[in-house]
Order: sequence, then structure tokens, then C-alpha cells
Amino acid sequence: MHYVAIFALLTACALADDHYSFSKAVGQGGGSSYSIVGDGRITAIRVWEVYNNYIYGFQLCYGVVWTPVVGYVSGEPNELHLYDDERIVQVSGKYAQYIQSLIFVTDKGRSLHVGQPAGTAFNMYPTHPDAELRYLSGRVSGPPTSFQAHWAVLDTDSSETN
Repeated sequence: MHYVAIFALLTACALADDHYSFSKAVGQGGGSSYSIVGDGRITAIRVWEVYNNYIYGFQLCYGVVWTPVVGYVSGEPNELHLYDDERIVQVSGKYAQYIQSLIFVTDKGRSLHVGQPAGTAFNMYPTHPDAELRYLSGRVSGPPTSFQAHWAVLDTDSSETN
């Protein structure tokens, strides 16, 4: 099911020339692959961490629908709820054996910082100035071991990706 949605998204994005981009995957990449994708704009993010250390799990919300959790849930999540006209335009962090930290930044200058800033740094952003974070992919072996961001321009009139 997720592969069909991803294929549809990639097909639509490929037809839109430079309106789609993806950031190079980071992390060691062991374990099973994952893709978090949904309909419409991302409206919230949840991230769980292990005792101010590495990222234990994360989840996206599209509209009012939360995706399945990638990784594990433990304790209270760190959350960022976006405003109606707000979009995620940058993801940064650090990685080692697992994804150590994540920073999600919006076009309104708000951000969510989770995890311990230790390891190799990464910074992801779209190539098109109107693009936003559309979905995430990578690998997970318990906690997430790799991370990749996918960006596209969202046509808010029809809720389809250009």
C-alpha cells in the first residue's frame, strides 16, 4: 500500500520537473526500510528520544491522520504542531549508529529540536523555493538507523503534489 502511494507521489513529482527533490540518505542504514507518506500537508510531528540521547522513534501527521510510528514509542513525545499556513522547509541533525538528533524547521522560523547533538552532522532542504517536506524514508533496526527527506511543491487548491 505504501509503495503504491510512494510510486504515485514520485510519478506526479517527476512530471513536475524541478518541483520534487530528495536529500541524500544519512546514517548507517541497517535493518528494514520504511517510508512515511500521507495525503495533503504535514500538520504535526512527534519524536521520541532515549534519555536525551538518540532518536527512538518518530511519526508524522497529515491533516488529522497520524502515520504509523517508525522505531519505538517510549515516554512522552516531543511534538511540533504546525499552523495552517506553515510548512517544514529544513531538517537537520546528527547521526552515528542511530539517528542521534533531529531538528525540523518551518518557514515561520519555528523548530523542534530532539536528541543529543553527537555524531556526524547533516542538513536537508528542498531545491525548489516553494517546496516543503512531503515524506520521509530510510531504514530502521529498532530505532531509526538512516533518514532521508523528500521535498515537493504542494498544490493546496487540489491537495496534490506538483
